[in-house]
Amino acid sequence: MTPEIDHLIIAADTLADGVVWCERTLGVTPGPGGRHALMGTHNRLLNLSCAAHPLCYLEIIAVDTDAPPPGRPRWFGLDARPPGPPQLWHWVVRAADLDVARAGLRAEGLEPGEPVAASRGDLRWRLLLRDDGATLPGRPTLIEWDSPHPAAGMPASGLCLLNLQTAPRLAATLGERRLEA
Repeated sequence: MTPEIDHLIIAADTLADGVVWCERTLGVTPGPGGRHALMGTHNRLLNLSCAAHPLCYLEIIAVDTDAPPPGRPRWFGLDARPPGPPQLWHWVVRAADLDVARAGLRAEGLEPGEPVAASRGDLRWRLLLRDDGATLPGRPTLIEWDSPHPAAGMPASGLCLLNLQTAPRLAATLGERRLEA
């Protein structure tokens, strides 16, 4: 089974910066998101689903300065991100069975981290998270949803993910707009 792209991550210094970036770069305002108490982050979301990548979205994420520090490094290496303009930072791929996918990565000599349960409102998922919060170089983070996928309830944005290229650097094509890390 081919892994499915779940979502693209735009990292921003503040959520407000990320929203302005989305409006200027993509021409649309992202929809609501929420807070991640587990990681001390918050987000806004934008549906990118289409026939090529059903159930796909864009996540604009930032450290939530109103939340208590999580007591551990944040996911997606956000603590290591230098300050700067919002940017395409990482991508997440759905795994049908997160435990099997983790075993496969470990068999390749990689340490993808442990499955960690997370939630926000009615959404529940597990993803692989390393103790250091870092991502595997050149590899997506893997997620398994334990609830309906969030994109299923998002309004259409007028954009869709057409292409994701990961070498030599991360780049995505959303409609006619190209984003690069």
